[in-house]
Amino acid sequence: MFRQFLSSVAVAALTLGAPAMAQEDAPALDTVMATVGETEITLGHMLALRASLPEQYAQLPAEILFRGVLDQLVQQTLLMQALDGAPSAVTLLRLDNERRAILASEVIQKVTDDAATEENLQAAYNAAFAEAEDETEYRAAHILVETEEEAARLVTEIEDGANFAALAQERSIGPSGPSGGELGWFSEGVMVQEFFDAVAALEVGAVSGPVQTQFGWHVIRLNETRIKERPTLDEVRPELTDDLQRQAFEAYLASLQAETRIERAVGDAADPELINRFDLLEN
Repeated sequence: MFRQFLSSVAVAALTLGAPAMAQEDAPALDTVMATVGETEITLGHMLALRASLPEQYAQLPAEILFRGVLDQLVQQTLLMQALDGAPSAVTLLRLDNERRAILASEVIQKVTDDAATEENLQAAYNAAFAEAEDETEYRAAHILVETEEEAARLVTEIEDGANFAALAQERSIGPSGPSGGELGWFSEGVMVQEFFDAVAALEVGAVSGPVQTQFGWHVIRLNETRIKERPTLDEVRPELTDDLQRQAFEAYLASLQAETRIERAVGDAADPELINRFDLLEN
Protein backbone atom coordinates (compact mmCIF):
# COMPACT_ATOMS: atom_id res chain seq x y z
CA MET A 1 0.00 0.00 0.00
CA PHE A 2 2.85 2.36 0.81
CA ARG A 3 4.33 1.80 -2.63
CA GLN A 4 1.02 2.65 -4.31
CA PHE A 5 0.73 6.15 -2.91
CA LEU A 6 4.47 6.91 -3.21
CA SER A 7 4.21 6.94 -6.98
CA SER A 8 1.29 9.36 -6.79
CA VAL A 9 3.18 11.90 -4.65
CA ALA A 10 6.61 11.69 -6.27
CA VAL A 11 6.04 14.40 -8.88
CA ALA A 12 4.36 16.77 -6.42
CA ALA A 13 7.04 16.24 -3.81
CA LEU A 14 9.83 16.99 -6.23
CA THR A 15 8.02 20.09 -7.45
CA LEU A 16 6.88 21.52 -4.14
CA GLY A 17 9.57 20.25 -1.78
CA ALA A 18 9.07 19.12 1.82
CA PRO A 19 6.73 21.21 3.97
CA ALA A 20 8.65 23.79 5.97
CA MET A 21 8.46 24.12 9.75
CA ALA A 22 8.67 27.49 11.41
CA GLN A 23 12.32 28.21 12.10
CA GLU A 24 11.62 29.00 15.73
CA ASP A 25 9.93 25.64 16.35
CA ALA A 26 12.34 22.91 17.42
CA PRO A 27 11.17 19.50 16.15
CA ALA A 28 9.72 17.19 18.80
CA LEU A 29 7.86 13.90 18.76
CA ASP A 30 4.59 15.65 19.66
CA THR A 31 4.92 18.30 16.93
CA VAL A 32 1.62 18.10 15.02
CA MET A 33 2.14 17.62 11.27
CA ALA A 34 -1.52 17.25 10.30
CA THR A 35 -4.98 16.85 11.75
CA VAL A 36 -7.70 14.66 10.29
CA GLY A 37 -10.98 15.63 11.89
CA GLU A 38 -10.11 15.57 15.58
CA THR A 39 -7.15 13.21 15.18
CA GLU A 40 -3.61 14.60 15.30
CA ILE A 41 -0.73 13.14 13.30
CA THR A 42 2.58 14.00 14.95
CA LEU A 43 6.20 13.90 13.89
CA GLY A 44 6.52 10.94 16.24
CA HIS A 45 3.89 9.02 14.27
CA MET A 46 5.76 9.78 11.07
CA LEU A 47 9.14 8.70 12.44
CA ALA A 48 7.72 5.47 13.84
CA LEU A 49 6.28 4.60 10.42
CA ARG A 50 9.51 5.64 8.67
CA ALA A 51 11.57 3.41 11.00
CA SER A 52 9.42 0.40 10.07
CA LEU A 53 9.86 0.74 6.31
CA PRO A 54 12.11 -1.65 4.34
CA GLU A 55 15.71 -0.52 3.91
CA GLN A 56 15.32 0.30 0.22
CA TYR A 57 13.18 3.33 1.08
CA ALA A 58 16.31 5.03 2.44
CA GLN A 59 17.34 5.56 -1.18
CA LEU A 60 14.42 7.94 -1.76
CA PRO A 61 14.93 11.72 -1.47
CA ALA A 62 13.75 13.08 1.87
CA GLU A 63 11.08 15.25 0.23
CA ILE A 64 9.43 12.23 -1.38
CA LEU A 65 9.70 10.11 1.76
CA PHE A 66 8.35 12.86 4.02
CA ARG A 67 5.30 13.56 1.90
CA GLY A 68 4.70 9.88 1.26
CA VAL A 69 4.73 8.99 4.97
CA LEU A 70 2.44 11.90 5.82
CA ASP A 71 0.03 10.96 3.03
CA GLN A 72 -0.01 7.37 4.22
CA LEU A 73 -0.91 8.37 7.77
CA VAL A 74 -3.58 10.81 6.59
CA GLN A 75 -5.16 8.15 4.35
CA GLN A 76 -5.04 5.52 7.11
CA THR A 77 -6.64 7.95 9.57
CA LEU A 78 -9.46 8.77 7.12
CA LEU A 79 -10.11 5.06 6.57
CA MET A 80 -9.94 4.33 10.32
CA GLN A 81 -12.50 7.06 11.00
CA ALA A 82 -14.74 5.64 8.30
CA LEU A 83 -15.08 2.32 10.13
CA ASP A 84 -18.76 1.73 10.76
CA GLY A 85 -19.33 0.21 14.19
CA ALA A 86 -16.93 -1.79 16.31
CA PRO A 87 -13.86 -3.50 14.81
CA SER A 88 -14.33 -7.12 13.82
CA ALA A 89 -13.14 -9.92 16.07
CA VAL A 90 -10.26 -10.76 13.75
CA THR A 91 -9.13 -7.13 13.72
CA LEU A 92 -9.10 -7.03 17.52
CA LEU A 93 -7.08 -10.26 17.56
CA ARG A 94 -4.59 -8.82 15.10
CA LEU A 95 -4.27 -5.69 17.22
CA ASP A 96 -3.53 -7.91 20.24
CA ASN A 97 -0.84 -9.73 18.29
CA GLU A 98 0.68 -6.50 16.97
CA ARG A 99 0.82 -5.00 20.45
CA ARG A 100 2.37 -8.19 21.83
CA ALA A 101 5.01 -8.29 19.08
CA ILE A 102 5.92 -4.61 19.36
CA LEU A 103 6.29 -4.68 23.14
CA ALA A 104 8.27 -7.92 22.94
CA SER A 105 10.58 -6.33 20.36
CA GLU A 106 11.28 -3.44 22.71
CA VAL A 107 12.31 -5.85 25.48
CA ILE A 108 14.47 -7.87 23.07
CA GLN A 109 16.17 -4.70 21.87
CA LYS A 110 17.05 -3.64 25.41
CA VAL A 111 18.35 -7.09 26.38
CA THR A 112 20.49 -7.43 23.26
CA ASP A 113 21.80 -3.86 23.36
CA ASP A 114 22.94 -4.31 26.95
CA ALA A 115 24.75 -7.54 26.02
CA ALA A 116 27.02 -6.20 23.28
CA THR A 117 29.08 -3.76 25.35
CA GLU A 118 32.67 -3.08 24.40
CA GLU A 119 33.82 -4.84 27.57
CA ASN A 120 31.81 -7.96 26.71
CA LEU A 121 33.02 -7.90 23.12
CA GLN A 122 36.64 -7.72 24.24
CA ALA A 123 36.15 -10.60 26.67
CA ALA A 124 34.49 -12.72 23.98
CA TYR A 125 37.28 -11.90 21.55
CA ASN A 126 39.95 -12.84 24.10
CA ALA A 127 38.26 -16.17 24.81
CA ALA A 128 37.75 -17.05 21.15
CA PHE A 129 40.99 -15.76 19.66
CA ALA A 130 43.55 -13.93 21.80
CA GLU A 131 43.75 -16.62 24.49
CA ALA A 132 43.02 -19.58 22.22
CA GLU A 133 45.66 -22.09 21.19
CA ASP A 134 47.44 -21.52 17.90
CA GLU A 135 45.75 -23.24 14.98
CA THR A 136 47.84 -24.77 12.22
CA GLU A 137 46.90 -24.46 8.57
CA TYR A 138 48.11 -26.89 5.94
CA ARG A 139 48.77 -26.60 2.21
CA ALA A 140 48.64 -29.97 0.53
CA ALA A 141 48.09 -31.75 -2.77
CA HIS A 142 46.58 -35.16 -3.44
CA ILE A 143 45.94 -37.73 -6.10
CA LEU A 144 42.57 -39.45 -5.86
CA VAL A 145 42.06 -42.91 -7.36
CA GLU A 146 39.48 -45.66 -7.01
CA THR A 147 41.49 -48.53 -5.47
CA GLU A 148 44.12 -49.05 -2.81
CA GLU A 149 46.26 -50.97 -5.29
CA GLU A 150 46.40 -48.03 -7.70
CA ALA A 151 47.23 -45.67 -4.82
CA ALA A 152 50.06 -47.97 -3.73
CA ARG A 153 51.47 -47.98 -7.27
CA LEU A 154 51.42 -44.18 -7.29
CA VAL A 155 53.36 -44.08 -4.00
CA THR A 156 56.00 -46.35 -5.53
CA GLU A 157 56.26 -44.21 -8.66
CA ILE A 158 56.68 -41.04 -6.57
CA GLU A 159 59.36 -42.72 -4.44
CA ASP A 160 61.12 -43.62 -7.69
CA GLY A 161 61.19 -39.96 -8.72
CA ALA A 162 57.95 -39.43 -10.67
CA ASN A 163 56.56 -35.89 -10.61
CA PHE A 164 53.64 -35.65 -8.18
CA ALA A 165 51.80 -32.87 -10.05
CA ALA A 166 52.15 -34.64 -13.39
CA LEU A 167 50.76 -37.86 -11.92
CA ALA A 168 47.84 -35.94 -10.45
CA GLN A 169 47.04 -34.35 -13.79
CA GLU A 170 47.25 -37.72 -15.53
CA ARG A 171 45.67 -40.11 -13.06
CA SER A 172 43.61 -38.28 -10.40
CA ILE A 173 39.84 -38.60 -10.66
CA GLY A 174 39.31 -35.67 -8.27
CA PRO A 175 38.43 -32.10 -9.35
CA SER A 176 41.89 -30.85 -8.30
CA GLY A 177 43.62 -33.17 -10.77
CA PRO A 178 44.03 -30.62 -13.59
CA SER A 179 45.79 -28.27 -11.14
CA GLY A 180 48.29 -30.91 -10.09
CA GLY A 181 46.20 -32.00 -7.10
CA GLU A 182 46.71 -28.69 -5.26
CA LEU A 183 44.16 -28.10 -2.49
CA GLY A 184 45.35 -24.76 -1.17
CA TRP A 185 45.33 -23.85 2.51
CA PHE A 186 42.95 -25.50 4.97
CA SER A 187 42.62 -26.19 8.67
CA GLU A 188 40.85 -28.82 10.75
CA GLY A 189 37.17 -29.21 9.98
CA VAL A 190 37.45 -28.37 6.29
CA MET A 191 38.46 -31.80 4.97
CA VAL A 192 36.96 -35.15 6.00
CA GLN A 193 38.57 -36.35 9.22
CA GLU A 194 40.51 -39.29 7.76
CA PHE A 195 42.11 -37.04 5.18
CA PHE A 196 42.96 -34.33 7.71
CA ASP A 197 44.46 -36.80 10.17
CA ALA A 198 46.74 -38.13 7.45
CA VAL A 199 47.85 -34.61 6.48
CA ALA A 200 48.51 -33.60 10.09
CA ALA A 201 50.73 -36.65 10.59
CA LEU A 202 53.02 -35.78 7.65
CA GLU A 203 56.26 -33.83 7.70
CA VAL A 204 56.50 -30.98 5.21
CA GLY A 205 57.50 -32.39 1.83
CA ALA A 206 56.52 -35.96 2.73
CA VAL A 207 54.08 -38.13 0.79
CA SER A 208 51.56 -40.38 2.53
CA GLY A 209 50.74 -43.99 1.90
CA PRO A 210 47.26 -44.83 0.57
CA VAL A 211 44.56 -43.06 2.60
CA GLN A 212 40.93 -44.14 2.30
CA THR A 213 37.97 -41.74 2.58
CA GLN A 214 34.39 -41.84 1.37
CA PHE A 215 35.62 -40.43 -1.96
CA GLY A 216 38.17 -43.15 -2.73
CA TRP A 217 41.89 -43.62 -2.11
CA HIS A 218 44.28 -40.69 -1.76
CA VAL A 219 48.00 -40.17 -2.01
CA ILE A 220 48.79 -36.93 -0.21
CA ARG A 221 51.78 -34.61 -0.22
CA LEU A 222 52.13 -31.94 2.48
CA ASN A 223 53.64 -28.84 0.89
CA GLU A 224 53.68 -26.30 3.72
CA THR A 225 52.28 -25.39 7.14
CA ARG A 226 51.69 -22.10 8.94
CA ILE A 227 50.03 -20.73 12.05
CA LYS A 228 46.61 -19.37 11.21
CA GLU A 229 46.51 -15.60 11.51
CA ARG A 230 44.20 -14.32 14.22
CA PRO A 231 41.56 -11.83 13.12
CA THR A 232 41.33 -8.41 14.74
CA LEU A 233 38.43 -7.54 17.02
CA ASP A 234 36.93 -5.27 14.37
CA GLU A 235 37.03 -8.05 11.79
CA VAL A 236 34.94 -10.38 13.96
CA ARG A 237 32.89 -7.71 15.73
CA PRO A 238 29.62 -8.48 13.85
CA GLU A 239 29.96 -12.22 14.52
CA LEU A 240 30.77 -11.71 18.22
CA THR A 241 27.96 -9.18 18.58
CA ASP A 242 25.46 -11.66 17.14
CA ASP A 243 26.71 -14.39 19.48
CA LEU A 244 26.53 -12.19 22.57
CA GLN A 245 23.07 -10.93 21.72
CA ARG A 246 21.77 -14.42 20.98
CA GLN A 247 23.20 -15.79 24.23
CA ALA A 248 21.78 -12.88 26.23
CA PHE A 249 18.35 -13.29 24.67
CA GLU A 250 18.28 -17.07 25.22
CA ALA A 251 19.38 -16.69 28.85
CA TYR A 252 16.83 -13.93 29.52
CA LEU A 253 14.01 -15.90 27.91
CA ALA A 254 14.98 -19.01 29.90
CA SER A 255 14.87 -16.99 33.12
CA LEU A 256 11.40 -15.67 32.28
CA GLN A 257 10.18 -19.18 31.53
CA ALA A 258 11.64 -20.50 34.78
CA GLU A 259 9.98 -17.89 36.97
CA THR A 260 6.59 -17.73 35.21
CA ARG A 261 3.80 -20.28 35.47
CA ILE A 262 2.99 -21.34 31.89
CA GLU A 263 0.06 -23.67 31.26
CA ARG A 264 -0.18 -24.99 27.71
CA ALA A 265 -1.50 -28.52 28.17
CA VAL A 266 -4.60 -27.76 26.08
CA GLY A 267 -2.56 -26.32 23.25
CA ASP A 268 -0.01 -29.13 23.28
CA ALA A 269 -2.78 -31.73 23.15
CA ALA A 270 -4.81 -29.98 20.44
CA ASP A 271 -5.14 -31.20 16.85
CA PRO A 272 -2.38 -29.43 14.87
CA GLU A 273 -4.80 -28.99 11.95
CA LEU A 274 -6.54 -26.29 13.98
CA ILE A 275 -3.82 -23.91 12.79
CA ASN A 276 -5.45 -24.00 9.34
CA ARG A 277 -9.05 -23.33 10.48
CA PHE A 278 -9.29 -19.87 8.94
CA ASP A 279 -13.05 -20.32 8.76
CA LEU A 280 -13.20 -19.66 12.51
CA LEU A 281 -12.04 -16.10 11.87
CA GLU A 282 -15.11 -15.49 9.75
CA ASN A 283 -17.56 -16.26 12.59
